[in-house]
Parts: sequence; C-alpha cells; structure tokens
Amino acid sequence: MMQALSAQQAGATPANVETFLLEMRRISKTFPGVNALREVDFDLKPGEVHVLLGENGAGKSTLMKILAGAYQKDSGEIIFKGREVSFHTPKEAQDAGIATIYQEFTLIPHLSVTENIFLGDELMHGRSPVLNWPAMHRKAAEVLSALHVTIDPRVPVRTLGVAKQQMVEIAKALHHEADLIIMDEPTSALSLREIDDLFEVIAELKARGVGIIYISHHLDEVHEIGDRVTVLRDGQRVSTLPVKDTTVDQLIGMMVGRSLSEQFPKVPAPRGPEVLRVENLSRDGVLHDISFSAYAGEVLGIAGLVGSGRTELARAIFGADRITSGQIYLDGQPVQINSPADAVDRGIGLLTEDRKQQGLVLSMSVGNNISLAALGRLMRRFVVNHRKEATVANDYVQSLRIRTPSLSQQVAFLSGGNQQKVVLSKWLATNPRVLIFDEPTRGIDVGAKVEIYNLINRLAAEGMAILMISSELPEIIGMSDRVLVMHEGRVAGILERDQISQEQIMTLATGTGNGNGGNH
Repeated sequence: MMQALSAQQAGATPANVETFLLEMRRISKTFPGVNALREVDFDLKPGEVHVLLGENGAGKSTLMKILAGAYQKDSGEIIFKGREVSFHTPKEAQDAGIATIYQEFTLIPHLSVTENIFLGDELMHGRSPVLNWPAMHRKAAEVLSALHVTIDPRVPVRTLGVAKQQMVEIAKALHHEADLIIMDEPTSALSLREIDDLFEVIAELKARGVGIIYISHHLDEVHEIGDRVTVLRDGQRVSTLPVKDTTVDQLIGMMVGRSLSEQFPKVPAPRGPEVLRVENLSRDGVLHDISFSAYAGEVLGIAGLVGSGRTELARAIFGADRITSGQIYLDGQPVQINSPADAVDRGIGLLTEDRKQQGLVLSMSVGNNISLAALGRLMRRFVVNHRKEATVANDYVQSLRIRTPSLSQQVAFLSGGNQQKVVLSKWLATNPRVLIFDEPTRGIDVGAKVEIYNLINRLAAEGMAILMISSELPEIIGMSDRVLVMHEGRVAGILERDQISQEQIMTLATGTGNGNGGNH
C-alpha cells in the first residue's frame, strides 16, 4: 500500500512551514436557532497531524462536514491545494483527495471487506463489465496488511468485531490514496496494539506529505501523534498552538474551563454488604472459572486488553450469553439468570458498549427510550399508563440534566453524552441493585464524561454496586475502588485501591504478573 501511496504523492509539495495543504478562513454555519460556527479559521500543512479538540457541540464535526462536502458553509472560504474549492457532495471532496473516517461506521454490513473498500471504485476486467475480483481481493489484502491486520477480505463486514470494522474503515480511506485524511475518533474501539499499528501508518503517511486532521477525546493521544492542536468552544476557535507548547491541563482548560485535577471526580463511598457474587463462572472457549464479589457503594473496575473477555463477562452476568457452569448470587442467594429479562427482574442493568446499536432505539423519543426497560411497571391490564410514563421520564431528564427540547425529541438527535444519560435513565427506571457500565464514556467529550462520573459517584453513594468496564486506564484508575483485571478469559488479579496503578494493571492484563489473588 505504501508504495502506491508514494506514487500518488510523487508530485506532492514537500512539507514546510510556508506551504498549506488546506486553509479554511472565517467559516460560519448556522442551523435553526444555533450558531454552529462563527468565523472559524483552520489550516493544515502537508505531512502534518493537526489535532482538533472541543466538547460535543463545539463545532468540530460541523467544520469537518463542511470540508468533506456533507454540509455547505454560510460564509468563508476554503483553499485546498492552492485553489478555492466548495464541495457540494462528499463524492466531490473524495475525488479531490479528501478522505473521511467517521466515528460512526459507514460500512455496509452484508457486503464483504473487499466490496466495502472498493465501493464506487470497483476494478473491471479490461473494458468488460465484469468485476475483477482476484485483483480487488489482492489489493484489499495489501491495504489491510499495511495496517498489520489479519482479516480475510472475502468475509462479510457484519462478521467482524468493532475493532476490526474500524480498521476496515481506515483501510477504505487509505485505499483512495488521499492527500488529506480526516480521522474522527479512529482509536475509540482499538486495542493498544492496534493503536500502535495505526500510529505507525500515520507516521508513514506524514512522511509522504499526507495531511491528517485528527479528532479525539483521548487527550493523551494529542502529544503522542499531533504536531499542532486547535481547540474549538461554542462554535469559535479558542487557540491554535504547537503541541509541544501545551499540557493536558491547559487543553482541558481551553475546552471546558476545568483543571486536570477535576477530570476524574472520584468520591469514595462506604463499602456496604456484598450484593453480587460470581463463583467459578465459565463459558466454553470464552470465560474460565471467574470468581469475584461486588459490594454496595463500590465501583469495581474491570480492566484488560481487547479480547480478554470483559464484555463477555458482562453479557454472561446479564443473561445475554448462556454460561456453561458456575453460579451467580445476589444478596447471598443463588439465582438463575437465563435471559436479560431475568437479570432485569432481579435488579441487574447493563449499559452496553455500543449504545446506538444495543442501548437505544434511535427512531424513538427520549421519553419512550427511558421507559423502555420498565414498561412492565408502567402497565395496567396490558395498557401503558402514559401519564405515569411521562412523569418517570421527566424525573430522569431533570435529575440527570439531560439536554433535550422535550420528551418527544427523537433520541438520535441528542449528543453522545446525553444519549448515554438516556440509557442510564432507562436502567435506573428499573430500580437496579447492580449496574454494569461497559465503556461508559466512549465517544463523549470531557465535560460529559465528568457528568457521567458524578452520576456514578451518586449511584454508589446511594448503595448501588457498580461494575465499570473501560479500555481507558486513566478512567479505571481515577474512578475505581478496586480493579479486577482479566487476561484471556480469566481473572488475572484483583487490585485494592492502594495497589491500583497503570503498571500493575498492564502487568496483569498482559499475563506477565500475578495479582493479590483476592476474589472478595
């Protein structure tokens, strides 16, 4: 792939401080009732990674969608490769040399990896209308190989996990050999190894003059991958600085006005009695002899590398996947959980990793989503009491400060943080004793993360047992009372609060050390 990229970039202008690949000048955009962008300036040099930061609603996505041809600007100008442009469709931007990797996948699930990579750019046998499948499969394999990913290009995308689907998205963009690549949260579903592989590819692209606009909520990535950083807030540019001249604390301050010390507002709660106990839980080929306890008032973090079995453990406890052996106890009593309905009836809720696909019905209203899991308690003689349903939903909108015009607002149009609050409200309406959070802050901004953390603190203080699965070590370290670390479907160790550190967690997660062995 990299040889092809080199050929594509053979005529590219060498990167230097005097030359810009892209200049966006005084870009403004208004939606009904909202000034999304107000005279924003942004530029990009060839061979540069320019990181774009800001909370949800700051204007990042709007600015990039204007560049990618999905939105039209109200005013301002865009200079790309030395000439003024105005893209009216994403295809026009793509043809000009701009590729976009969106956080929300744009893959077609029932098509193969090869078909997704070549969509709209298929290879033919000479001048015949017959597709050249061998050539396309071969080239798709080459692009994936450059990303150090082992995926059969012939398999349907729907058979791949989230991380590998993300890598197919990246491969799809790289195939078009773009001069400019927009990456929107490209590492949100990747393992540490896959992130390292992606960063290697980015370094190679930079060396060939490709400019990269990198959007991320992972502030540690800014200094690892970025050359310059621009911060937007409330539709305006706050500042553009060389990354080397910034600190994470300064960036957070520019984004939300909070200091780094307020990023993880952990408030320890007194540990109450045991609520959940899992003994020798196994699922053939996936989970092996899992034992642990969770207590009222506790946040039990669950850490481990991608593929370690964290999500599978959550699904087994919740009854979404059948276990082969083992026993689950609630309040000291053995229980049979054969389905999610059983789990809900016994006071267990699960906020899934993929809130849009598994946690919400995007076409339904905020109010209907909140009441969804508790409809049995809102019905009388098989008829929903809509007045009671509205009261319950409105109570959670108020108490969780969900920003929505009304209960009838379609949930698809809320920000990521507010969508996550709707999912949380849905489970709180069932009066749970145990709540399992799987990647609770994935894809939401720094400000919304703090609100979710404060809600977790509140629930723990009220005596709930919280299980929090997260790929973000700072989140695990900052918010957990204890940490259960998994490795290859087993408990590698359980760390008490005073033992928790990044080094300890990674040692256990990689199978190179032993924890304290505690299961309590």
